Amino acid sequence: MTSHARPQTLGALKSAIARGDYTPRRVKDEVRHNLIARLRQGAPLFPGVIGYDDTVVPQIVNAILARQHFILLGLRGQAKTRLLRALTSLLDEALPVIPGSEINDDPLAPLSAAGRARVAAEGDDLPIAWLPREARYVEKLATPDVTMADMIGDIDPIKAARTGLALGSELTMHFGLLPRANRGLFAINELPDLAGKIQVGLFNILQEGDVQIKGYPVRLPLDVMMVFTANPEDYTARGKIITPLKDRIGAEIRTHYMASRADAMAITAQEAWLDRGVPLEVPAFVREIVEEVAFQARGARAVDKRSGVSQRMPISVLETVASNAERRGFLTAESPAVARVTDVYAALPAIVGKFELEYEGELKGADAVARGLVQSAVAAVFDGRLPDANAGPTVAWFDQGGTLSLGDTVPSADLVRDAGRVPGLLDLALGAGVAPDAAAPHMAAAIDFVLEGLCAQKRISRNDERGYHGAEPLRRPAAPASTRLPVLTADDDDDEEGAGGRPRKKKYYN
Repeated sequence: MTSHARPQTLGALKSAIARGDYTPRRVKDEVRHNLIARLRQGAPLFPGVIGYDDTVVPQIVNAILARQHFILLGLRGQAKTRLLRALTSLLDEALPVIPGSEINDDPLAPLSAAGRARVAAEGDDLPIAWLPREARYVEKLATPDVTMADMIGDIDPIKAARTGLALGSELTMHFGLLPRANRGLFAINELPDLAGKIQVGLFNILQEGDVQIKGYPVRLPLDVMMVFTANPEDYTARGKIITPLKDRIGAEIRTHYMASRADAMAITAQEAWLDRGVPLEVPAFVREIVEEVAFQARGARAVDKRSGVSQRMPISVLETVASNAERRGFLTAESPAVARVTDVYAALPAIVGKFELEYEGELKGADAVARGLVQSAVAAVFDGRLPDANAGPTVAWFDQGGTLSLGDTVPSADLVRDAGRVPGLLDLALGAGVAPDAAAPHMAAAIDFVLEGLCAQKRISRNDERGYHGAEPLRRPAAPASTRLPVLTADDDDDEEGAGGRPRKKKYYN
């Protein structure tokens, strides 16, 4: 029904219903009806939610079609709240209510005493207000200090004193958040943090569909769809969902982190703030490394897997990488500013606060763990992009004593010029995906990627004093030829046998 055709009085609303222009529905039926229409149209159900089309979304659809309350159970940063807020798009565009009603009273069947009194007094001339779908979503973050009055309601002695009514009158009720969500969606985030006695207060609304406010012999048959979120770790870390409440929730739906780097990159690109108003570019291989850091963290022994690694990590890291590139652009007057892999190391402050450490990680320290994650991410992306790269001439140049000092504020033109002295380095940069005629900032980013990739593979080394230089394997001091110690390897003509029965060969330390 268009906004200009909406009835403005109770009488007009009744006429619209009689003509079939408007059909009143309960919330679960309304959401179900609109979901079915969207499914038939093939329209996206939850725009902006990526990677759940074949896993989480079908389960949510099934719960809605079954008219069930449900809970999303998953680790931090898995779009649980975003999914719940997206449910508002399945509500009707607007809903008729009695103007000024605290609990969104239906003009055709008001629940509150005040609403019933208005309908009785004004009849078909009662004005109608239309509540937009966004106002029909009520969200509460569960905390241990939430009271029954906050959630359900209580007696309001101040209201009674001001109106001169007896405390037992329904007109003295204070309505909590749940009654105020009547005819809409009520979401509770982090449900285990809600005190057990408050969770008990939700029993009736989930099973019988009504609530009773303290001190009043009145049950309010609310029309509300309840949805929840929880982190599995919270069951033991801070609180738990009591068993009778879990039993009354229709569906428990598990969320998850992205299985593919491409999906995760799409989320990060969607959420990260990169439109800085200045020419700024982040190459694809830098974006891949940023995302791979989160994947490496989720599999690292030093990181607590039970707490998870939020998708907010790569979002924050990418924004910080962009900021460091932006800073370099301002210092060197380069345009566009192009992000480099070394900028990822400048984003360590955006990494260390995004994960919890196991005992092994605590011994290493958060900074060391974060650096290790970045190195592992660089190695993984480098192997994927340059699996067959011939880096022998480049590595040999460094092994023969060559050094290259390239800080994160070195101008791109200087970086490209210095890299030209290294045999094969520019060819490797071209293999990373940059065009031969690319501008200096883009070429510098590719060169930096190659150097960091070789460093991550332990083929060359890097430190703050010397920059990039040859790898430094553990060597023993030189000894006279007569005292050199043999090292057995797998090609020897000696009598000893190695693995698989192959003879071993003697080599000597220099």
